[in-house]
Amino acid sequence: MWKENLTALQTIIRREWIRIIRIWVQTLIPPVITMALYFLIFGELVGRQIGKIGNFTYIDFIVPGLIMMSVITNSYNNVVSSFFSSKFQKNIEELLVSPTSPYTIVLGYTFGGVVRGLFVGILVTLTSLFFTNLQFQHPFIIIITVFLTSILFSLGGFFNALFAKKFDDVTIIPTFILTPLTYLGGVFYSVKNLPEFWQTISYFNPILYMVNLFRYGFIGITDVNLLFSLGFILFLSIVLFLLNVRLMKIGYGIRN
Repeated sequence: MWKENLTALQTIIRREWIRIIRIWVQTLIPPVITMALYFLIFGELVGRQIGKIGNFTYIDFIVPGLIMMSVITNSYNNVVSSFFSSKFQKNIEELLVSPTSPYTIVLGYTFGGVVRGLFVGILVTLTSLFFTNLQFQHPFIIIITVFLTSILFSLGGFFNALFAKKFDDVTIIPTFILTPLTYLGGVFYSVKNLPEFWQTISYFNPILYMVNLFRYGFIGITDVNLLFSLGFILFLSIVLFLLNVRLMKIGYGIRN
């Protein structure tokens, strides 16, 4: 049985990769252009007026957060659009009647989202080199953070797709929840500069921990505890993975 599930896992991931490459004009180019505009407008033009944050220029401060923003958005969007399309076109039924386990299905779509998130993250990182000289003070933190974050938001996209009943439902969470949390997650500022009340509110935003972990990997500064942040991301990923598997087992959003 494990061999069949391994084959199914490889097939799902390969299919997701082919899908990403086939429509690369839609999946890879737009986030690179968007982030290049952020680098230019916020990093270069606005950043010159703001000056330095600590010992770092403004663009050095925001680049890690912008890279993380692109990873979060693309990991999430890849899974929610791909899995919902499979539901809508009834392709998912072929997997459900096969010996493929719910664990394998969730993992396959999740790693498909991870592939796109990481690939876009690499492209955005390379683009940022045209605007600043990136530092890599803690490479291990960078790798583990971007990998765990892409897993978490790929699982979040899967969860959204399970509940979505029409195409409009696919955009509700990214528009009204994910985007505000991302912009309020410390990408463009340090939470230490906020009033005490808003600092407290900010610490309830999970994206704050991911952005700060990632920023620490590049320039060595953070507003949050590193071990707590890693544990928090890992905990959320495990909970969301098990929840998605449970919903798949009972056929929620698919058979209902």
